[in-house]
Amino acid sequence: MTAEVSSLGSIRWSADAPVARVLISNPGQLNAISIRMWRELRACFAEISGKTDLRVVLITGEHGAFAAGADISEFPRQRMNREQVRIYHDDLIAPALQAIMNCPLPVVAAIDGACVGGGLEIACACDIRIATDRSRFGVPINRLGFPMAPAEAAALVGLVGGACALELLLEGRILDAEEAYDKGLINRLVPQSLYEDQINNVIGHIVAGAPATARRNKWLIRKLMALAQGSGLTPAQHEASWDFVDSQDYRRGVDAFLSKTSPTFSDD
Repeated sequence: MTAEVSSLGSIRWSADAPVARVLISNPGQLNAISIRMWRELRACFAEISGKTDLRVVLITGEHGAFAAGADISEFPRQRMNREQVRIYHDDLIAPALQAIMNCPLPVVAAIDGACVGGGLEIACACDIRIATDRSRFGVPINRLGFPMAPAEAAALVGLVGGACALELLLEGRILDAEEAYDKGLINRLVPQSLYEDQINNVIGHIVAGAPATARRNKWLIRKLMALAQGSGLTPAQHEASWDFVDSQDYRRGVDAFLSKTSPTFSDD
């Protein structure tokens, strides 16, 4: 299955059993993820999950990046009122990330370059993360005037814990690959010259194991992680997570990003 390439980018995947390869592609935008791409990501993992001849999924980015977050150019049209924001996070991003986590196959993120915002959320939903030494990581949404959505924060906390998640969100820093490795955001850090060899080694190790065992291990660990995180937010608390949409800071942050200026935030 191949999605048509457009100015809004695409998620493309191909299979050469036993490996499925998923490609994040948005030329000229560091693979920023559009609404269309979130839908395609969910659809491709749903399709991959039904394939009985596959053993592992590799997801990577095109054009020298993994993915540099959401396509913010869509915000003025698609994310400027409460219902739009709720639909965007609950009906688009959360199901896409869940499709990766629920995929019965091991999913390996191969990261080379920017892995920021939504790109980092995708990486957090994967099972193993391999990165080159030129990769960069972060969630600088504090500069845009909005917090992380519940399902996306849960994936980050599940990977690195609350202390590291708060550090990333409160500071909004972009981490180099070595610091990301030290904090547990990635499993393997390799020089770019060894990147392809390391990817092939990991895939080889997974494929050499019993496929039913890999599926069962993934299912078990994901279940235990969900139990460890507890029941999460109440419906009222989840609904309150969209209150930021009514703030002036949200509009200031988005407008400043699009106009390439520095926002002036307030306490309202």
